[in-house]
Amino acid sequence: MQVKILADSACDLPKSFYEENNVTLIPLKVHINGAEYEDVKGIDPLSVYEAIRAGNIPKTSQASPLVFENIFTEMAEKNEAGIYIAFSSELSGTYSTAVMILDQVKEKYPNLDLTIIDTKCASLGQGLIVMEAARLAAANAPKEEILKDVLFRAQHMEHIFTVDDLDYLAKGGRVSKASAFLGGLLNIKPILNMEDGKLVPIEKIRGQKKVWRRIIEIMKERGNNLSNQVIGISHADNEEMAKEMKAMMQAEFQPKQVYISAIGAAIGAHTGAGTISIFFLNEIPS
Repeated sequence: MQVKILADSACDLPKSFYEENNVTLIPLKVHINGAEYEDVKGIDPLSVYEAIRAGNIPKTSQASPLVFENIFTEMAEKNEAGIYIAFSSELSGTYSTAVMILDQVKEKYPNLDLTIIDTKCASLGQGLIVMEAARLAAANAPKEEILKDVLFRAQHMEHIFTVDDLDYLAKGGRVSKASAFLGGLLNIKPILNMEDGKLVPIEKIRGQKKVWRRIIEIMKERGNNLSNQVIGISHADNEEMAKEMKAMMQAEFQPKQVYISAIGAAIGAHTGAGTISIFFLNEIPS
């Protein structure tokens, strides 16, 4: 039986991906003006950016325990084996909730064969892992092989990104308020990455064009065999810049593919509009 792949909406893959690749979507929640929405299913990213521009501050919360319970129970009753590829536990309680609910469901269904992976990744860094896992599952790869690939990619996935305004990350506690204030004051654009699942500013550069050039340099420094990779670009209402970055990467690295997706509502609520994120491996599977 084909291994079931589950992913939460923080991986920033479009709704069509889940439908076309038999991947189970676990939506995070987005709250705007007292209303609650399911990410991907009930709200699109543009609605979040419009709310921010109107002066509203969207909030997010982890996936529903009931959603987990229903999905896990159905898998157990169908005797399905699965892998849930989860959003970084350093940025959301979704992973911990999933583990707790799995333990509860296994009290009734002790033979449930489901593995939950804390990727320590976010956005399309997580999404690229899900894409490859779905491809392997569709090819009827055994669960052990898919797990090995998921763990390898999670360990070696680079997240390099820049935001237009650090205030959104500061409001969500993702970076310090002091860093956000200085960045805005001096028109400095930060370059951030993920370290052990947390957002960490690594450089501050004045001038947008210099930021893009520096990101290409970082890819050269950290990437491995980029011509044989699928590179990810996610953007927050900034598709034109994403396409420009794609052209720069194609000219520089000739990658196998450059996959562009919009940053979803749950992630976009914290980054604000204008964010560009780049994802690639610092080592490729043998």
